[in-house]
Amino acid sequence: MTSDDRVSPHPHDEDGDPRSSSFSDDAAEETAGGTTTEAAPAGRARRRRKRKQLPLWQETILLLVVALTLAFVIKAFFLQAFYIPSESMVPGLQVNDRILVEKPSYWGDNGPERGDVVVFEDPGGWLGPAAAEGPSNPIAQVMSKIGLYPTGGHLVKRVIGLEGDVVSCCDEQGRILVNGQPLDEPYLADGLQCNGPEVNGCTADWETVEVPEGQMFVMGDNRAQSEDSAARICDPAVNTACTTGREFVDTDLVVGKVFAVVWPRSSWDWLERPATFADVPDPQ
Repeated sequence: MTSDDRVSPHPHDEDGDPRSSSFSDDAAEETAGGTTTEAAPAGRARRRRKRKQLPLWQETILLLVVALTLAFVIKAFFLQAFYIPSESMVPGLQVNDRILVEKPSYWGDNGPERGDVVVFEDPGGWLGPAAAEGPSNPIAQVMSKIGLYPTGGHLVKRVIGLEGDVVSCCDEQGRILVNGQPLDEPYLADGLQCNGPEVNGCTADWETVEVPEGQMFVMGDNRAQSEDSAARICDPAVNTACTTGREFVDTDLVVGKVFAVVWPRSSWDWLERPATFADVPDPQ
């Protein structure tokens, strides 16, 4: 082997210093200058390895807090679930249907419009004790607080008249009139003698005073079995004329507008405002 075939030792090797290649020295210098492309990723990987992960129980609690916060926000400002407790909105909404109520439509100065199906808090005495109490199961009570389970103390009705409107019953075809305009209501239950409460066999006509400011007149679609505004002035079981009284509902009690039936699957549906209400004239 010639002298050209031998690898010359590094100068430090001869002096007994720690062995180091010229590449390592260059890499160290480049790292200090911030120009290396190989040492930096290794440094980042070491930093990632040093970062501690939360224990599983802490991560679970954190995720639960985030989920509950989101549920509260969604319930307060966007969506809420309810169920139909009675036959007052048959046939469109059946008993125990689960419905979704949306709230953005009524944000700000916007409010319910004629024809909307709305959920509102009991104005006082419209519901029986059982319906007003809500769920009794502790888990259901917690879920109802965050909008994951239907709450009690609410009613579902259709808005017929708004402030300034006059609602009356009935024309020769048995139709409800709003500001003198008859309503064609294909969503009503079958077999009704007239579209108002069947007082005295639909022979007792009635008319409201003007709906007061900030209030509304509501009716169920099953007019013969609905605790609604008309029931407050007309009792079919009593053989007397209808009298106006506490039949109006404050719009501040409205939770939101029903826009979908989501359960059971056989009842899935989207709710829209009926076209007949577009023909109602503004109050005089």
